[in-house]
Amino acid sequence: MTEPGNAPEPQGENPSFVKLAMRNMVRKGRQSLLHFGLTAAGFLAFITLIAWLGRPQLPGG
Repeated sequence: MTEPGNAPEPQGENPSFVKLAMRNMVRKGRQSLLHFGLTAAGFLAFITLIAWLGRPQLPGG
């Protein structure tokens, strides 16, 4: 069952995943930006944590 605003794609055309993702992002603008921001913040926090845990222990510090 499709939503009212969701027109099914024609059978002859097979859009790429990138086109579908871009269309989805335009349709759900604010939610997509929120999810992208949360993902970016989480990734940066993870990388920072790994760098902090793996920092070298210098003698005499």
